[in-house]
Amino acid sequence: MRSNVYLFCFLFLSLSARAQSPFVPLNADYYHIIDRFEIRQNRWAEGFHSSVKPYNRQSIIELNDSLAAQPGRGLSDTDYFNYDYLRDDSWEWVAPYDSLKPDPLAKHLLPSAQPGDSRQPLLKHFYHKKADFYSLQTPDIDLHVNPVFNFGFGIENGTQQTETTDEGLDQLFVNTRGLEVRGTIGRKLGFYTFFSDNQAIYPSYVQRYGQVYSRFEGREGSAPGEGFTKTYRTNGVDFLSARGYITFNTLKVINVQFGHDRNFFGNGFRSLLLSDNAPPYLFLKLSTRLGRRIQYTNLFTSLQNTQAPLPEGDKLIPPKFAAMHHLSINVNDHLNVGVFEAEVFSRDRLDLSYLNPIILYRYVESGLGSADNAMIGIDLKANFLSHFLVYSQFLLDEFRLKQLLDGTGNWTNKFAFQLGAKYIDAFAVPNLDLQVEMNLARPYTYSHESSRTVSSGQTNYAHYSQPLAHPLGANFLEGLGIVRYQRKKLSANGIFGIITYGADPDININYGGNILKDYNTRFRDDGNFIGQGRKTVVTYADLRASYMIRHNIFLEGRFLYRFQDSQYRPNSYTEQVASFALRWNLPYRNWVF
Repeated sequence: MRSNVYLFCFLFLSLSARAQSPFVPLNADYYHIIDRFEIRQNRWAEGFHSSVKPYNRQSIIELNDSLAAQPGRGLSDTDYFNYDYLRDDSWEWVAPYDSLKPDPLAKHLLPSAQPGDSRQPLLKHFYHKKADFYSLQTPDIDLHVNPVFNFGFGIENGTQQTETTDEGLDQLFVNTRGLEVRGTIGRKLGFYTFFSDNQAIYPSYVQRYGQVYSRFEGREGSAPGEGFTKTYRTNGVDFLSARGYITFNTLKVINVQFGHDRNFFGNGFRSLLLSDNAPPYLFLKLSTRLGRRIQYTNLFTSLQNTQAPLPEGDKLIPPKFAAMHHLSINVNDHLNVGVFEAEVFSRDRLDLSYLNPIILYRYVESGLGSADNAMIGIDLKANFLSHFLVYSQFLLDEFRLKQLLDGTGNWTNKFAFQLGAKYIDAFAVPNLDLQVEMNLARPYTYSHESSRTVSSGQTNYAHYSQPLAHPLGANFLEGLGIVRYQRKKLSANGIFGIITYGADPDININYGGNILKDYNTRFRDDGNFIGQGRKTVVTYADLRASYMIRHNIFLEGRFLYRFQDSQYRPNSYTEQVASFALRWNLPYRNWVF
């Protein structure tokens, strides 16, 4: 491990740096605004490749400026509103208005106003800028400090389909308080930190999910996308959430990011390569830009191997590691192709062999004589007519041509596939955006064999016992549709889905859906198919209305209807959830599965 510290210090101290921006935290609503602007301009963004998330703030402003210079078809009032919103949120990267050529999208501002200025500062020291509770900008430091708050309450009405029907209303709530700080030092070193204290009682289906994908099978509570938790009251959960990183540029074309956060590869609501489903993790990311056409990403992560047995009296969770490469190529203004590979390995320390930034991991694995978990994938996307984006992903975990041609349903043919499309300003209705998506994963995809020693442990594609890709793991077929409509500060979202998956009837039986299980415990070698096991079908409609009171302060209401139909009658039930929340500087998380 000492050699890893030396390597990082070499990168940090010996390479020259230039202006660098922090990244906008992953946020489905926020990123949809950015992505629809990219689709709208009918060509890929200049400053980032949108298949690799998060995006940095400076590049988002560059996209805004590009849209202002060449808006193409006419902008709606809501487009103007979103344009201002993005600029206010990253005002430090907007040039002063008096230094710009006349900007048709800024003509409504007062001549004396500067980027992000607030007309009504609070107590003379706060909210000088619309987006920041407190900000400081000098030649040496740029600092932004914001409180984080989310308070919501709701009720759940559940009906269990048993011989004796059980109905009742349960109270739900979430209470989050925290702080977010970002900025740059000398415009060369960017930094970000986030911390929050949380208590919540989630809907029943989320609690059931936690009983499968949690460190102690739900015995200490669980929160999707979070790590260590404690039980709160009888069915609630108490946890701390923290993220943070530093970032800087080297050699003019390489960005270095080191910290504790999530990453995302893809263009859909889900990702089958790497999503933000699992808790944050320690990582080092190198992003190399070669012009606007090529971006090559190296991602080295340290994950928590919570399934590994601990020595008696030892509470330190053993690590496991993942190394990933993603190559994104803009073939032209309308077609992008990406290539992905990942290797998950479990050691008592980081294996330096996997730090090679360009070599194929499968070759390294073979040379080491190891049996680590290797995966490869591709992603494609195409935009056209300034209205449409079509995207796809294919991940291959293991493949044997002979068994595939035999058509026997052999367990070794493990893969996942995604196909989706976005349609913005649908049917000539401004800011009505539609999205459809299909995802599937064959049984045993993402899973791997395990060792009972602490130094080895699990090498499945999971972190803190939660999947790194799709929240359902494997052995599922999903179809979903998303409708979004925005009228300036008011927005409405609807997510409608149907999922078919196969559940294990017993903890000791493995039909390939739970990726935490050793694939050597599989139910059979041949005859495998998606949905095998205890067939379960879930249909849901998730509706949400949101109003932005002021910058990044949202008042929102939500209604969820969810019906689960299982071959095992006690696991069939209907849930209806209604909730109301006030959210401040915090992204909304969609927990639909």
